[in-house]
Amino acid sequence: MNNATDFSFRPADVIRLLATHRTRWIVPAVVIAGATIVFAAVRPATWQASQALIIRNEASGNHEGPGKFGHADQMKTLQETILEVVRSRGVLEAALIEVGPPAGYRGDAEAWPTPRDVADLRDAVELKPPKGAEFGQTEVFYLTAKDHDHDRALALAAAVCDELDRRSQELRDAQAQSMIRELVNTVTLAKADLDESTRQLSRIEREAGSDLAELRILNDATTGDSALRRTESEIRTELRQAEAAHQANGELLALLKAAQDDPGQLLAAPNRLLESQPSLRRLKDGLVDAQIETATLKGRMSDAHPAVRAAQESQREIGRHLHNELPIAVRGIEVELRLDAERIAMLEGQLADATGRMKRLAEMRATYANLVAQTRHRSQLVDEAEQNLAQARASQAGAGAASLIARIDAPDAGTKPLGPGRATIALLGVIGGLAVGLGIVVLTVTPNQTVSSETAALPEAREDRVADARRVPTHADKARPVFDAAPSLSLTDALRRLSESQSSSRN
Repeated sequence: MNNATDFSFRPADVIRLLATHRTRWIVPAVVIAGATIVFAAVRPATWQASQALIIRNEASGNHEGPGKFGHADQMKTLQETILEVVRSRGVLEAALIEVGPPAGYRGDAEAWPTPRDVADLRDAVELKPPKGAEFGQTEVFYLTAKDHDHDRALALAAAVCDELDRRSQELRDAQAQSMIRELVNTVTLAKADLDESTRQLSRIEREAGSDLAELRILNDATTGDSALRRTESEIRTELRQAEAAHQANGELLALLKAAQDDPGQLLAAPNRLLESQPSLRRLKDGLVDAQIETATLKGRMSDAHPAVRAAQESQREIGRHLHNELPIAVRGIEVELRLDAERIAMLEGQLADATGRMKRLAEMRATYANLVAQTRHRSQLVDEAEQNLAQARASQAGAGAASLIARIDAPDAGTKPLGPGRATIALLGVIGGLAVGLGIVVLTVTPNQTVSSETAALPEAREDRVADARRVPTHADKARPVFDAAPSLSLTDALRRLSESQSSSRN
């Protein structure tokens, strides 16, 4: 037959247990509470001074506007740079030297500050954005400094801000000087390249000589009219006219030579051949008129009529004058032929010269165009380098005149130090001590020890309890706690055995 055992603690049992073993919980509670109270009494207060700061971008060379950031990454980069500057050894050490050692400093005052002091200040100084924000989202951020002294915390915050301004300006000046040295070299190299391109371009322009305008026109526009092109066109036109006149004079010379033997051929010559010989043309017209007049008179009169004879004589006289004029005209035509030949040769030479000039310019055009483009590009590089150099010099001048960091009001440490107060720490120590003492009692006191202490005070009750323990427990007895464990049984073992007992009773 399995006996079921129900184990439980009632408030009265807990009170009786604490009263019986009060030494076990009072001692640790008093020790812990006392240590906490002592710690609260001797614990130095920690004050945190906060300085609100606002940043801006550089005014020179800023396309977004003076002092404006183009995007959040620029602001975030600057704030992270400021954070590293604040945590640098130079800034922290200079701030400690300015503020001096704290009151009651036990180290060597001449060695102040030591690397340990700088490391402690690095842990006490913090740079953070406003609550709920991140770096790069707002231009405002806070610099905080912690110290056990209220006034020293304010002094540390102010000193760190001063050193941050000074060091930031030094960094900007150093960066500007570095950029200036680099840009000066860039400008020098760019100018040297530009000078070389200019010399080559000048050499080609000297080779072009009087055709420089034509070369520039060819380079600027592939189509269109120019003086050389117009000259070439005019020469070609004059050459064609001279060749046509030379050909006409040649035909006229042949006609005049043939007319010396046969005057009738001259009368059959077209007037356009005689345009260069007005006397021959007039004599020809007069001879034709005389022939017409003679024929008209013969139609009305006989050949012996004096009028007819006079007309015939006039006709013969005009023919003789025309015949005598032919050698003179031939010599004139021969002179014109020589002049035409010379003019044609001259025009051909001018045309060859103009064509050669155009060909030479066409050969020079590609090199000239490349040099012009190269010179223009290098000129732009020089302009850009000089503009960047001017901006770098402006940044260097601004680094020594103004800071990118501005303060909002003065440092503020508040009215209360960080952390809980002394009363709160003492109360928490008392509560913690009581909890620890109660835990020690629960974990170290066995139920049998409680029974032994009670029976030692009441012998009669012990005999009754022993008798009750020997008899078989009834259903009514299951409601009472049974403390018949072994003398060395702890509360944990008693609970485990109670569970095993309940399991066996259900089986």
